[in-house]
Amino acid sequence: MQHREVDMRPAAVAAVPPAVPSVVPPAVPPVVPPVGPSVVPPAVPSVVSPAGPPDTERLTGGEVLAGYLHARAGDFLRALRQYGESGSDSEAAEAAAHTLRGAARRVGGGLHAFRPLLDPVWADHLRMELGWLSGTLAQEHACSERLARLLGALSRLSGPALQDEARPGPLAVGASRAGALLERQLTLARTRAHSATLQALGSSRFHAVADAVAVLGSEVPLTPPAGAPAGEALAGPVESTEQRLLDAVAALPLRRVGYPYTTDALVHCLSTPSEGEAQDAPWHHVRQLLRLYRYAQEVRYAGGAPDPALAGALHALDLHRDAAEAAAAAANAARTPRIAPSTAYALGVLHADQRHEVEAARFAFQQVWRPAGMTG
Repeated sequence: MQHREVDMRPAAVAAVPPAVPSVVPPAVPPVVPPVGPSVVPPAVPSVVSPAGPPDTERLTGGEVLAGYLHARAGDFLRALRQYGESGSDSEAAEAAAHTLRGAARRVGGGLHAFRPLLDPVWADHLRMELGWLSGTLAQEHACSERLARLLGALSRLSGPALQDEARPGPLAVGASRAGALLERQLTLARTRAHSATLQALGSSRFHAVADAVAVLGSEVPLTPPAGAPAGEALAGPVESTEQRLLDAVAALPLRRVGYPYTTDALVHCLSTPSEGEAQDAPWHHVRQLLRLYRYAQEVRYAGGAPDPALAGALHALDLHRDAAEAAAAAANAARTPRIAPSTAYALGVLHADQRHEVEAARFAFQQVWRPAGMTG
């Protein structure tokens, strides 16, 4: 694929690291993950505080928040430079893009969680723009990961069926065609996502975001409440974020998903795709709030040990999202007109397998969350 050159340098040159070369790396080939059931880290206690906040009596909330945003803005600009300098090195480009997305999410999360301490108009606008950029950059990687996940699952599911070469079953017959169909559809989606990334990185909107992040590296518009001691100023927004998270978790059917193999994740999405999406939406919402709470903790306990309680829960919900999106891709492929019955059968088996992975991820989340007294 030929790529046009994109100038990714922000206009605020004085606040930006050395100029970024204008070569955008090619699409990153998918990496097939290990085949088999997903592994979730051991259960850990629920939300707990890591090491105590540093100098909460000496520093104001605004100083702590500004220091965090300065650091994340530096990560963003360095990753942007590394992304441009990576050239044809796909591994370096993927690492830089990952860092770039992570920095954008953290800045956006800090702006969201600590909005009462910031100029609300400025914070809301920059958060929206960073969300647009992070979402655009994530699409190509998501298509690659989804294709790798589905092809790996097809290989795992059709393996036993292929052993009987004399009398192959319908799954063995349709698996190869189903894999080819998925590869065509998701490769096309990845190509379109790559084109969208190129357009985004060459747009005036992107340059405005980069300028805003460059300015963020030296100046943060704070409000008077940010002048209070850090322990006082930061506690309110963090507790508000935590309460939103706990309320969202309380709305989940944790008691029901505590029983393995309930098949709820599969049965409720068989009638219409909208039912499956509606069932998954509360879990996706909890994942977003859990990530936001983690970023708020990073600000409040800057320099402290990472909160170990969030890793297991976030990992389970990441698996939940990946499996739900993979199942939707399989269902979408099965709706392709005029495909062979054996291909449709293989895609149906694949869809059911991924919905069972959704159910397993919910069970894993419940196991991680409940030991600390969380109720379903």
